[in-house]
This record gives sequence, structure tokens and C-alpha cells, in this order.
Amino acid sequence: MLDLALSSENLHLSTALFLVAPDAREADVRAQLRRPAFSRIGDLDISYLPYSELERHQTAIARFGSGLKAIKAIAHQLP
Repeated sequence: MLDLALSSENLHLSTALFLVAPDAREADVRAQLRRPAFSRIGDLDISYLPYSELERHQTAIARFGSGLKAIKAIAHQLP
């Protein structure tokens, strides 16, 4: 994923990226991002988005959300 994000000409570094995964995997996601293979993760605007947050807020986001503001509000910043 990191190689794809950093090499894409169409993806600007200001574009937000989200890792969407089960709530119980947040510690695993953070551990993986500390690996040397992800040393440039700080170059990206990447957040962890737990399933429960999407589920809890999906109706409001669908009804009132526009752009990424609502998603960013419920996401957890990484690393």
C-alpha cells in the first residue's frame, strides 16, 4: 500500500488515506506501521478507521457528510 501511495502520480501527499479494519486490530496496525518497510509513512496523511466508528456514524455521514471532514473526525491518526 505504501509503495502504491508514494509512487502514484495521481495521488498527492495531501490526500487522506484510511486503513479500515476491525477495532481489535488497531494495535496490530500500529505495530506493522513501525516496521522499517513503512519508514516513510509520515509522508502520508493516513488514519486508522475502526469498523465500529463507521457503523456507529454511517447514517449521519450519509445524511449530512460532505467531503472527508466527517470521516476524519472519527478516524484515529497514525502512526
